[in-house]
Amino acid sequence: MSHFSNIKTQIRNLSSLKTALSKMGIDWKSGPSPVRGYQGNTVNAELVIEQDNNYDIGFSWNGKEYELVADLQYWEQPLSVEGFLKQVTQGYAVETILSESTKQGFQLAETQKNEDGSIRLVVQRWSA
Repeated sequence: MSHFSNIKTQIRNLSSLKTALSKMGIDWKSGPSPVRGYQGNTVNAELVIEQDNNYDIGFSWNGKEYELVADLQYWEQPLSVEGFLKQVTQGYAVETILSESTKQGFQLAETQKNEDGSIRLVVQRWSA
Protein backbone atom coordinates (compact mmCIF):
# COMPACT_ATOMS: atom_id res chain seq x y z
CA MET A 1 0.00 0.00 0.00
CA SER A 2 1.37 3.36 -1.01
CA HIS A 3 1.82 6.08 1.58
CA PHE A 4 2.45 8.82 -0.96
CA SER A 5 0.42 12.03 -0.84
CA ASN A 6 -0.10 14.22 -3.90
CA ILE A 7 -0.59 17.91 -3.15
CA LYS A 8 -1.86 20.17 -5.91
CA THR A 9 0.06 23.34 -6.78
CA GLN A 10 -0.22 26.12 -9.32
CA ILE A 11 3.24 25.28 -10.69
CA ARG A 12 3.29 24.70 -14.44
CA ASN A 13 6.80 25.71 -15.55
CA LEU A 14 9.55 23.27 -14.54
CA SER A 15 12.36 25.68 -15.38
CA SER A 16 11.01 28.37 -13.04
CA LEU A 17 10.52 25.74 -10.32
CA LYS A 18 14.13 24.58 -10.66
CA THR A 19 15.45 28.16 -10.47
CA ALA A 20 13.28 28.94 -7.45
CA LEU A 21 14.47 25.82 -5.58
CA SER A 22 18.10 26.58 -6.41
CA LYS A 23 17.74 30.16 -5.12
CA MET A 24 16.23 28.72 -1.92
CA GLY A 25 19.40 26.63 -1.50
CA ILE A 26 17.58 23.34 -2.08
CA ASP A 27 19.44 20.59 -3.92
CA TRP A 28 17.32 18.75 -6.49
CA LYS A 29 17.82 16.37 -9.36
CA SER A 30 16.06 16.22 -12.69
CA GLY A 31 13.89 13.28 -13.51
CA PRO A 32 12.14 11.32 -14.39
CA SER A 33 13.56 9.82 -11.20
CA PRO A 34 12.06 7.67 -8.46
CA VAL A 35 10.75 9.31 -5.29
CA ARG A 36 11.60 6.92 -2.45
CA GLY A 37 8.86 6.19 0.07
CA TYR A 38 7.65 3.79 2.73
CA GLN A 39 8.89 0.17 2.53
CA GLY A 40 10.83 0.81 -0.66
CA ASN A 41 7.82 2.05 -2.64
CA THR A 42 8.62 4.54 -5.38
CA VAL A 43 6.79 6.82 -7.78
CA ASN A 44 8.39 8.72 -10.64
CA ALA A 45 8.65 12.49 -10.66
CA GLU A 46 10.14 15.11 -12.98
CA LEU A 47 12.09 16.68 -10.12
CA VAL A 48 13.28 14.99 -6.90
CA ILE A 49 14.58 16.44 -3.63
CA GLU A 50 16.43 13.78 -1.68
CA GLN A 51 16.17 13.83 2.12
CA ASP A 52 18.78 12.43 4.50
CA ASN A 53 16.25 9.90 5.85
CA ASN A 54 15.98 8.19 2.41
CA TYR A 55 12.39 9.39 1.86
CA ASP A 56 12.21 11.89 -1.00
CA ILE A 57 10.06 14.81 -2.09
CA GLY A 58 9.10 15.04 -5.74
CA PHE A 59 7.25 17.24 -8.17
CA SER A 60 5.26 15.16 -10.63
CA TRP A 61 3.37 16.38 -13.73
CA ASN A 62 -0.32 15.44 -13.63
CA GLY A 63 -1.13 16.72 -17.12
CA LYS A 64 -2.03 20.21 -15.92
CA GLU A 65 0.44 21.16 -13.16
CA TYR A 66 3.22 19.81 -10.98
CA GLU A 67 2.04 18.16 -7.78
CA LEU A 68 4.20 17.75 -4.72
CA VAL A 69 4.58 14.01 -4.08
CA ALA A 70 5.92 12.72 -0.77
CA ASP A 71 5.33 10.35 2.10
CA LEU A 72 4.38 13.13 4.52
CA GLN A 73 4.95 10.90 7.54
CA TYR A 74 8.68 11.15 6.79
CA TRP A 75 8.79 14.88 5.97
CA GLU A 76 12.21 16.12 7.09
CA GLN A 77 12.44 19.78 6.09
CA PRO A 78 12.99 22.87 8.27
CA LEU A 79 9.54 24.14 7.28
CA SER A 80 6.16 22.42 7.50
CA VAL A 81 4.70 21.10 4.25
CA GLU A 82 2.48 24.21 4.04
CA GLY A 83 5.39 26.56 4.82
CA PHE A 84 7.61 24.80 2.27
CA LEU A 85 4.96 25.01 -0.45
CA LYS A 86 4.30 28.66 0.36
CA GLN A 87 7.99 29.53 -0.03
CA VAL A 88 8.40 27.43 -3.19
CA THR A 89 5.26 28.94 -4.73
CA GLN A 90 6.40 32.47 -3.95
CA GLY A 91 9.87 31.82 -5.42
CA TYR A 92 8.26 30.18 -8.45
CA ALA A 93 5.98 33.21 -8.96
CA VAL A 94 8.96 35.59 -8.83
CA GLU A 95 10.91 33.49 -11.36
CA THR A 96 7.91 33.24 -13.68
CA ILE A 97 7.31 37.00 -13.58
CA LEU A 98 10.99 37.76 -14.24
CA SER A 99 11.17 35.24 -17.08
CA GLU A 100 8.02 36.50 -18.80
CA SER A 101 8.87 40.18 -18.35
CA THR A 102 12.38 39.60 -19.76
CA LYS A 103 10.80 38.01 -22.87
CA GLN A 104 8.82 41.25 -23.31
CA GLY A 105 11.90 43.45 -23.04
CA PHE A 106 11.63 44.45 -19.38
CA GLN A 107 14.48 44.48 -16.88
CA LEU A 108 14.35 44.08 -13.12
CA ALA A 109 14.85 47.49 -11.55
CA GLU A 110 14.09 46.76 -7.90
CA THR A 111 13.27 43.92 -5.53
CA GLN A 112 11.84 44.65 -2.10
CA LYS A 113 11.04 42.10 0.60
CA ASN A 114 8.23 43.42 2.78
CA GLU A 115 7.71 42.79 6.50
CA ASP A 116 4.63 40.66 5.77
CA GLY A 117 6.74 38.27 3.69
CA SER A 118 5.54 39.54 0.32
CA ILE A 119 7.96 40.53 -2.43
CA ARG A 120 7.62 43.68 -4.53
CA LEU A 121 9.20 43.63 -7.98
CA VAL A 122 9.69 46.69 -10.15
CA VAL A 123 10.45 46.06 -13.81
CA GLN A 124 11.13 48.67 -16.43
CA ARG A 125 11.51 48.94 -20.18
CA TRP A 126 13.08 51.78 -22.08
CA SER A 127 11.56 52.69 -25.40
CA ALA A 128 13.19 54.76 -28.12
